[in-house]
Amino acid sequence: MQKTLLLYFVLLLVLTFNCTSEPGPEPGPDHPEGTTPIPASTQRSGDADAGYQYLIYGDYVSHGIPLAVFKQVYGAADPDDIGRSGNSAGISFRFNVVAAPNGVQVVAPTCLACHAERLNGQLVLGLGNNTTDNTSDQAANFQAADLAVQFLYGKNSPEWAAYYPLSRGYMAIGPYTRTKVRGPNPADKIFATLAAHRNSTDLSWIDAPQFTVPTAVVPTDVPAWWLLKKKNALYYNALGVGDFARLSAASGMLVMQDSSEARQIDTRMTDIIAWIRTLEPPAYPNAIDQNLAQQGKLVFEKNCAKCHGNYGSTETYPNLLVNLKTVGTDPLLSQTYQTYPEYHTWYNNSWYAQGAHKAQLLPNDGYIAPPLDGIWATAPYLHNGSVPTLEDLLDSELRPVYWKRSFDNSDYDSVKLGWKYSQEASKTDANTYDTTLPGYGNGGHTFGDVLDSASRRALLEYLKTL
Repeated sequence: MQKTLLLYFVLLLVLTFNCTSEPGPEPGPDHPEGTTPIPASTQRSGDADAGYQYLIYGDYVSHGIPLAVFKQVYGAADPDDIGRSGNSAGISFRFNVVAAPNGVQVVAPTCLACHAERLNGQLVLGLGNNTTDNTSDQAANFQAADLAVQFLYGKNSPEWAAYYPLSRGYMAIGPYTRTKVRGPNPADKIFATLAAHRNSTDLSWIDAPQFTVPTAVVPTDVPAWWLLKKKNALYYNALGVGDFARLSAASGMLVMQDSSEARQIDTRMTDIIAWIRTLEPPAYPNAIDQNLAQQGKLVFEKNCAKCHGNYGSTETYPNLLVNLKTVGTDPLLSQTYQTYPEYHTWYNNSWYAQGAHKAQLLPNDGYIAPPLDGIWATAPYLHNGSVPTLEDLLDSELRPVYWKRSFDNSDYDSVKLGWKYSQEASKTDANTYDTTLPGYGNGGHTFGDVLDSASRRALLEYLKTL
């Protein structure tokens, strides 16, 4: 049950927080061919300290497992409690202990379940979760949990009322959110499924889906939160525009009662985004050859900076959408919102797209060229996590068709910069990444292929410094 909570709801949070930003510098007129500048939007300000407190204690997920049941099954002595106090002491950072609307103390998933990860033995807040296994339908676990809560408290109890919206949401999304391999997540499908079960006007729950939800899952990698402050649009394909706190308020869709609860969440999301904007990437932990890195900087400025920006004392970031023909990476994620317009049409007709701080979902034909701060720490690469190391990213001939990693985040390759992996002859289990599957392709972004081996090695050394 604990694993189930991590597998699904937190992935909705990937969608709602993926690539948020504050207005950045406008791109110049010399942007490369095949790219389109992404304009900035006016954003609300927030209180970063209050945002962190709301993140680790807040009720943006207002229903969950009764606290007494959670402690009985899982205990309350988790070493990853991040030093919280009160009822949250000893509870993993992946969960918040909150009072449900009827006052019952419950344990609910948090944003950090998807936006915190261990790297070389250290918990890094803001690093995307890259180890979650979303390959199975976990709805059966909630069927068992339903019986347990009913047995302990009764179906007419306050505890059942505080728990049921969580179960109802998971039971709805479970069959539609199974990825083909471990690591990537189905955030877009979670949003689509929940939209099908929500009235667009007041966000109240609808038992029968109002439009067909396709069974195919488009995988995405979880980006690092510290990149978000530089971007002018949400999501890998710049889909989300307008007020980013409003877009992020959709994190409550799994369990919220209606738009009145959404409004409460919306007013606090400005604080969480303010805290996200304070995050900085972890420094590369090993020795860096500074002379080689300086050579790599010249390679970067000549070949990479026009799309990915400049770093150091005079940082710039151009906020460019690179069209599919130019970037050549797997197109399925970008194309899905055009193939299934029900997703963005629902949002653009919903409460979220109304009022002074409205937001919209506007499909685009391409992907954002992301900032590269802390790129050494953010393996695997591309929007679907299909490339295990930066060395493979810079030389497309090296990319494995089938590859497997240990999912131990201390198993880091400091030469290739990414995960140590084995090449496989075929997909043997869920831990084998299969790049032949639709949406999981590792093609495209072949810009590094023009470099010689010495230039690539120098460029890798420079990327350690970002």
